[in-house]
Amino acid sequence: MDTGNNNNGKCPVMHGGNTSTGTSNKDWWPNSLNLDILHQHDSKTNPFDEDFNYREELKTLDVEALKKDMHALMTDSQEWWPADWGHYGGLMVRMAWHAAGTYRISDGRGGGNTGNQRFAPLNSWPDNVSLDKARRLLWPLKKKYGNKISWADLIILAGTIAYENVGLKTFGFSFGRPDIWHPEKDVYWGAEKEWLAPSDERYKNVEEASTMENPLAAVQMGLIYVNPEGVNGKPDPMKTAAQVRETFARMAMDDEETVALTAGGHTIGKSHGNGDATVLGPEPEAAAVEDQGFGWTNPQQTGKGRFTVSSGLEGAWTSEPTKWDNGFFEMLFNHEWELKKSPAGAWQWEPVDIKEEDKPVDVEDPSIRQNPIMTDADMAMKVDPIYREISLKFKNDPAYFSETFARAWFKLTHRDVGPKARYFGPDAPQEDLIWQDPVPKGTTDYDIEAVKSAIASTDLSIAEMVATAWDSARTFRGSDFRGGANGARIRLAPQKDWEGNEPARLQRVLRILAPIAQQFGISIADTIVLAGNLGVEQAAKAAGFALAVPFSPGRGDATDEMTDADSFAALEPLADGFRNWAKEKYIVSPEEMLLDQAQLLGLTAPEMTILVGGMRVMSTNHSGTKHGVFTDNEGALTTDFFVNLTDMGNVWKPAANDVYEIRDRKTGTLKWTATRTDLVFGSNSVLRSYVEVYAQDDNKEKFVRDFIKTWTKVMNADRFDLD
Repeated sequence: MDTGNNNNGKCPVMHGGNTSTGTSNKDWWPNSLNLDILHQHDSKTNPFDEDFNYREELKTLDVEALKKDMHALMTDSQEWWPADWGHYGGLMVRMAWHAAGTYRISDGRGGGNTGNQRFAPLNSWPDNVSLDKARRLLWPLKKKYGNKISWADLIILAGTIAYENVGLKTFGFSFGRPDIWHPEKDVYWGAEKEWLAPSDERYKNVEEASTMENPLAAVQMGLIYVNPEGVNGKPDPMKTAAQVRETFARMAMDDEETVALTAGGHTIGKSHGNGDATVLGPEPEAAAVEDQGFGWTNPQQTGKGRFTVSSGLEGAWTSEPTKWDNGFFEMLFNHEWELKKSPAGAWQWEPVDIKEEDKPVDVEDPSIRQNPIMTDADMAMKVDPIYREISLKFKNDPAYFSETFARAWFKLTHRDVGPKARYFGPDAPQEDLIWQDPVPKGTTDYDIEAVKSAIASTDLSIAEMVATAWDSARTFRGSDFRGGANGARIRLAPQKDWEGNEPARLQRVLRILAPIAQQFGISIADTIVLAGNLGVEQAAKAAGFALAVPFSPGRGDATDEMTDADSFAALEPLADGFRNWAKEKYIVSPEEMLLDQAQLLGLTAPEMTILVGGMRVMSTNHSGTKHGVFTDNEGALTTDFFVNLTDMGNVWKPAANDVYEIRDRKTGTLKWTATRTDLVFGSNSVLRSYVEVYAQDDNKEKFVRDFIKTWTKVMNADRFDLD
């Protein structure tokens, strides 16, 4: 019977739930607060069981066997993607470099410590053409060693072994980078809507390299650092030098390290641009299903070997691109250079006059020799006065260059791994490096309750104790594992003078706590955290709950000599939503800055909500402001923040200077004031759902217990010795 409901040809699935064609909440309400940054890497994306521990798996890894297999891989040329000159060293170095080189010191994000190069957008950046092949070449080793080695470790190890295989004595290698299983949503790569958009879009003035938008480090969308052809693709080594200097500084590298990395990175391997780059197929994320994760298919000739196209530049930098030597500097300074176009149409520098025997041989036919090249960034090493002086020093002292490069390569590939306490494996160096933010071990053998009793006998308030401990710990960044309470660097420059740390209040607290630490022979770091814990316990007791805050002794005190003060400038808080403070008014909303801070601290959205509510009622706001202190019982760890935020007997109205008033609905009496950071917990539907949990009459004790658990998480975030 024909019912008239002819469904022939209709799609059998609901669009939007599992396709890109649906309209998202963000499309409907673009100004709504997006909490995805706190929801990323949900356990549901992880294929392993909850009890999977990568460090435990590493203990079963046969490191020597893996390294032996990795060395063999370097010269095991695969027909499907043949190695240049029969050696994959250059390709593996580029893969590891482009994984680690996305790190930026400003927020500690990027880098190779998560294996994020496997996912969009990095797997499809124009600068990462052909790295899909490099990772696929590693698959046999990943398949063989399985859970014992993460992709993140494998990628960085491949670059390090590549250098060893060509003759460099490396500085060391540490395992310990667990993989993620979903594209990272917390890294801001820029606002551009197209790949390789002109640099002008991320600079206030492209002529002034320092005006690049923070926290970015690369000069264009889709590049790892600078454009090899020059600023906006226009060759000018002096202008490029300025961008190189700024970019590498944002990667935490000084001038000497910058020259070493530039030269060392181009001592082996080559650039590829022997063909028309415009005919390449789409990047991996846009490729057809039959391409199976490969992108940039090349229909020209064989599309591989000598006909490979990636950067668009074509040629090697040295006479022997599969050997670690001083060839880069010899080539750079022993020849004059002129601009030419590669077969792909990219600007590159080629020698004006060069002997045939000094040219590198063709990657497929050793009877043919090709011109070497230099990028605009390479030429910057020759024309910039500071870079030139360093380059000539390296040229005249190859051993010094090799040692400097080995250390710089280690720093590049390990800066985001964190302190030495997180290192794993037989090749992890024992030397303490200042960029690792070393902290000496503290004592653990002391009477914790006696110390707390001594602190309790002082006139320190709950707010002073809690705020000081919080300020000490809040610098922690889960992005690169820097900062935190261990080391008590809050008492050293530059942290002791940061506006966010309220220097006058901080010095008063330290003057009281330092003698107690000395009396018991313990670190000031432990004493600060113990004082914060005591404050939380006192606040919980005032709310009617006699609960203890867990404490793990053993923090040490760093010294000025152990502290690279300049590098800590990047950790200075510009805002702290947990203490309802911002240094000034920013384009980014205060609630968005709170989300960024919470994510770096490793907090979930519920944990962020818990901490804000508790910090408000304990009256820990910066400078003692009362915004968001929705309670008449300050200092008690109550649920009053949540209760009064959801009380419909109140009305909320904007006042002056971005402050809001909470007034009694019937009488109009002013009850409290608030900021956007306070009110977003009632306006955002997801955050309000958490607020309502703790506003319930039956969750008063749950809130205190959850606050203590979350507080302890923050205080111990940098205690890698407890793992």
